[in-house]
Amino acid sequence: MFTMARSRREFTPEYKDEAVKLILTTGRAVATVARELGINEATLGRWVSAFKARNETGQTEVTESERAELLRLRKENADLKMDRAFLKKASIFFAQEASDTNGKRSN
Repeated sequence: MFTMARSRREFTPEYKDEAVKLILTTGRAVATVARELGINEATLGRWVSAFKARNETGQTEVTESERAELLRLRKENADLKMDRAFLKKASIFFAQEASDTNGKRSN
């Protein structure tokens, strides 16, 4: 008799966190959410326990999407700081130009 080996499903950390948040935010039972998502109840229960343990100790894993967003925001922040510095220098320059021009007119 030929038996096909079942491949083990793997879930991303984001998927796990979203499944756990469904339980924590809606107050629904682990068994109900597990059935809806097609996940083993014990597996989802372990995800919930791990999530609660991470949050109690203050340790939260940074997901890949969060890491990418963090890099994007850091770059955007650096760009905005450069823009602000440029605009500050430009405003000082034009203020001096205006005062120099006003000084010439009053003489």
